[in-house]
Amino acid sequence: MSAEMLILVLLVITALGLDFTNGFHDTGNAMATSIATGALKPKTAVSIAAILNLVGAFLSVEVAATITKDVLKIQQTSGEDKGDLIAGLNAETAIIIIFAGLIGGILWNLFTWLFGLPSSSSHALFGGLIGSGMAAIGTSGVNWDGITSKILIPALMAPIIACVVAAVGTWVIYALTKKVAENKKAQGFRAGQIASASLVSLAHGTGDAQKTMGVIAMALIASGHLDASSVEHGLPFWIVFSCAAAIAIGTYLGGWRIIRTLGKGLVEIESPQGMAAEASSAAIILTSSAAGMALSTTQVATGSILGSGVGKKGATVRWSVAGRMAVAWIVTLPSAGLVGALSYYVADIIGGAAGAVVIFLVLVALAGYMYWRAQQQKVDANNVNDEWDEKTGSIVPPETAAARAETEKV
Repeated sequence: MSAEMLILVLLVITALGLDFTNGFHDTGNAMATSIATGALKPKTAVSIAAILNLVGAFLSVEVAATITKDVLKIQQTSGEDKGDLIAGLNAETAIIIIFAGLIGGILWNLFTWLFGLPSSSSHALFGGLIGSGMAAIGTSGVNWDGITSKILIPALMAPIIACVVAAVGTWVIYALTKKVAENKKAQGFRAGQIASASLVSLAHGTGDAQKTMGVIAMALIASGHLDASSVEHGLPFWIVFSCAAAIAIGTYLGGWRIIRTLGKGLVEIESPQGMAAEASSAAIILTSSAAGMALSTTQVATGSILGSGVGKKGATVRWSVAGRMAVAWIVTLPSAGLVGALSYYVADIIGGAAGAVVIFLVLVALAGYMYWRAQQQKVDANNVNDEWDEKTGSIVPPETAAARAETEKV
């Protein structure tokens, strides 16, 4: 096996790893409110989300096409030489750039998951790619026009629009149902939540799984294994299926730490609010996917949940938690970019396949450590709905934290 092919294989494995972390990191986008209100049992919720993420990944390729051309400038995007690498760049270097960017995205995903912060998996990926691209080529290696129009502007507008739409929807729901008995209202909207949460899961599959498909396609184009002009008409089945399966498996395992933050930590939510938030999220995500915008489903879902709190008179909204999430959003692109750049520098200094193997092993070691840390204070289906600790604001339920403290004393 040539060095280039070995790096490409490691890249595909890493890309599927990112897709897997995307699945468990973003499960809360669809199912947190349904779990919090009791509309769905935790395991049932993540099972439904997994199946619909799998289905959604097969529905379109617009977002995947965006990723191949609107983030990095490592290939020609038009003309007779469309798909060819830019002057001075060889296939091995191009693959290393993409590989290092993936590592930046995965490590930031895992770091924010450890602390239960619903940051954007999409922006972690883009940040990693931008960082590695700038490290290798400089600012000219980044498609700033594409980043601005397809990523930054939607990132700024999406949570605001989602918040407003959900707030209005929540207000209308409570206004129309104010004479309905509370028990009947809760029962009816819990049933509605099953449909709306399922739609968000389907929408999530149409957007987020495609981002990884686009990254793999970009690497295959760079290495000459895929024709750039074919992407707009569809991708090879193995790319679509493997990415769909990876995000579905990640979703099924459940990002309980993120689910807890969105379902219990942000807003004390009732079923009418949950349905309004989910319906708003689904409408915005599906619209953006159809337009090829690589939108952050996390930001949309968070904005919708906040809106459901704003739209209900007297609802409890924990703005301190929202503030921590906003900080995570702001630092996601530069933080993932820094890791992507460092990964590229390490691989480049060592050189060739050895450099790729080293940064891959570093990724595995750091991912293993963060997983181990999470298991020390575990959040799972059994305690995800425990009451939020107002004193600490921690995602870890008080009982779990106390048990851990006793163990450390012994």
